[in-house]
Amino acid sequence: MYRLLFQLLFCRMDPERAHHLAFSWIRLLARVPVLRTFAAAFLAQRHRELRVEAFGLRMHGPFGLAAGFDKNAVGIDGLTMLGFDHVEIGTVTGRPQPGNPRTRLFRLVEDRALINRMGFNNEGSEAVAARLAARREVFRATVGVNIGKTKAVPEAEAADDYVTSTRRLAPHADYLVVNVSSPNTPGLRDLQAVDSLRPLLTAVRDAADAAVTDRRVPLLVKIAPDLADSDIDAVADLAVELALDGIIATNTTIAREGLGLASPPEQTAEAGGLSGAPLRERSLQVLRRLYARVGDRVTLVGVGGVEDAEDVWQRILAGATLVQGYSAFVYQGPLWCRGIHKGLAARLRNSRYRTLADAVGADVRKAESAA
Repeated sequence: MYRLLFQLLFCRMDPERAHHLAFSWIRLLARVPVLRTFAAAFLAQRHRELRVEAFGLRMHGPFGLAAGFDKNAVGIDGLTMLGFDHVEIGTVTGRPQPGNPRTRLFRLVEDRALINRMGFNNEGSEAVAARLAARREVFRATVGVNIGKTKAVPEAEAADDYVTSTRRLAPHADYLVVNVSSPNTPGLRDLQAVDSLRPLLTAVRDAADAAVTDRRVPLLVKIAPDLADSDIDAVADLAVELALDGIIATNTTIAREGLGLASPPEQTAEAGGLSGAPLRERSLQVLRRLYARVGDRVTLVGVGGVEDAEDVWQRILAGATLVQGYSAFVYQGPLWCRGIHKGLAARLRNSRYRTLADAVGADVRKAESAA
């Protein structure tokens, strides 16, 4: 049904307009008490065996929605109604900004992928913090908050900009993510260099602790798939050094070569970050390398090219405690989470592992013991 709707309606629309239309329908359904209850009962079915704990937070399962879909925290209940076990909102910047000029979102339908150069379009940390503070939860949700640098802020002042967002948003976040890996803000990826990243993460950690004194807000960093292996190792070591709570691997890629893209060159040549199925293998490689480096000392979140339950299972075996998706949501629609949960529960039952926690990193440990 959804695929027919996608082909007849969404596929004929500008991708950004289609996103806003579909998201408005989700939010509208979540406002109708009886309908949202039935929708959640069908779409967000819970499997006891999939329960996980990450960063000290208990969740119904490991699968969540990556940042970028709900930039301004306007649809958390609707997305939870669809079955996402956690929702990461943002990216939110210190100041409101319109993002890059349109057109800035492109579908690569043949590759089940997207290219975006949105540029952190959002209402700013003050407005988003006010919305989160006023929110009255309909469905129990784990909410991550992803923060980035305001485009107009010079790189030398980036830490202050992140700290501003942290002070405002940390009180409302179940966990906080420092995004230094989007390719669509000039100079942002330079902050992934350890010499720049260490003082930035330290400043954000101190600001979060000062803003929230009754609990520790878990702090994560999100990295790019385009980092060299030595830089991945350096970020991993820094995460251990700073007692970071987690690493999200990975953001979108600026690469086009070697991904086996089938879409026409005029589509793949669009500037911006590529996400979706072609990113699967590289994101998985980064995840495996991180787990081999940090083991259980840092919680890993796998994202990039996740389409189905098998992809989620492979991320868990590669070291991810949590897994996120986004692009496949565009192509698979509202039944996506239901299918992933059902398939993941079946894989766990048919495996040698008693819990998902037992399966985390199993393939990496097996490879290390065989080496």
